[in-house]
Amino acid sequence: MANSSRTAHPPGLYVLFFTELWERYSFYSMSAILTLYMDEALGFTTAQSGQVYGLYTAGVYFFPLFGGLIADRLIGFSRAIILGGILMMCGHLVLGVERMPFFFAGLALLAMGSGLLKPNISTLVGNLYRDRPELRDQAFNIFYMGINIGGFTAPLAVSWFRATYGWSVAFMSAAVAMAISLTIFGLFQRHIAAAAVRVPSTSVEATTLTPEETRERVVTLLSIFAISAVFWLAWFQEFYTFSFWARDHTATTIPPERFSSVEAAAVILLSPVAVWLWATLSARKREPSTPVKMLAGIVFLAVAFSMLSYAGVIGGDTGRVSVVWLVAANILLAIGEISLSPMGMSLVNRLAPPRLRGMMMGGWFVSLSIGGYLAGKIGGYWDETVPSRLFGFIAVLLIAAAIPLSFMVPRIKRTINRAGA
Repeated sequence: MANSSRTAHPPGLYVLFFTELWERYSFYSMSAILTLYMDEALGFTTAQSGQVYGLYTAGVYFFPLFGGLIADRLIGFSRAIILGGILMMCGHLVLGVERMPFFFAGLALLAMGSGLLKPNISTLVGNLYRDRPELRDQAFNIFYMGINIGGFTAPLAVSWFRATYGWSVAFMSAAVAMAISLTIFGLFQRHIAAAAVRVPSTSVEATTLTPEETRERVVTLLSIFAISAVFWLAWFQEFYTFSFWARDHTATTIPPERFSSVEAAAVILLSPVAVWLWATLSARKREPSTPVKMLAGIVFLAVAFSMLSYAGVIGGDTGRVSVVWLVAANILLAIGEISLSPMGMSLVNRLAPPRLRGMMMGGWFVSLSIGGYLAGKIGGYWDETVPSRLFGFIAVLLIAAAIPLSFMVPRIKRTINRAGA
């Protein structure tokens, strides 16, 4: 029975799964229509939309650095998550007022709320596995499936709300999602109480690390964050240049914002496959290391953007090409995301010094912030160049990031082995 309990996932994982599912509905519904709202309702130029999109995405993923620090040092993980959820709910309600000042105020509230919620809910997932670290990668894959169920339903639902009731109701539907998320988190607190306890500075876990080992772990994670930023500058094109490619260069009548559901659906379908595969390989002692999985994720994205670049060359630059190209690229993005994102969160939780876990998880999201900002900057050149060139440039950046990561794999593995997690 004891052995069985160590190979099962705790109930707290599913509390966090559903909390994050509805929070991600909130985020992805916003992401799906943000660019189109600025283009069609606010009359922004492509360059202006790119700047706002980049700054908003950067804010959403930069504030977690402070949100993690606040949880580590001041209010704890659970209170940070609840406060962040309330701010996000208010942000969606404010966005429902279709006026320019409310637009920017709503984006600011969403970014600050996400900063408090995101790093700390991810930290709780890892903390659930303090006594069973061998299940941590699988847990983050399961958790990530919840993220993408929200990501799958959000574009479909918000597209229907927009078409049926207009922009205001579409934005406010996400406030309802945040209310559901907060309710789930509040009702089932008992299942995550132990994981939400911060590590005291005098605990054995916090004091066994030497200053040199602490520095080694932090430097290793910072290197991973830099490479991660390149991955995310490519991935965030999903909600920016992919929308324009779908609308203007793809032979389809499907609303462009709905294509992001393809990527999320692929993550939902393939995440259980990944969990099964890692468990099977682990039983045979052949599971790839976490950094190798992350390296594979970057390669999959490079293939996706190379493929879209080729689609541009054969006709997409000047006309419309088959929808198959976009669907295939979305599936490759999904495989890359499964390979890198949950593994990255797992790696941060493994290596972060105990008293810095919230802040270092925030650092992981800062890499998304930098990637999101750069996605907007690079995507802002959409009207100034042809799609094949832009997509090809992103593919080259991904390959350039994969090279140093491949050399870092042995060092990261040694650090993980020393951490014993």
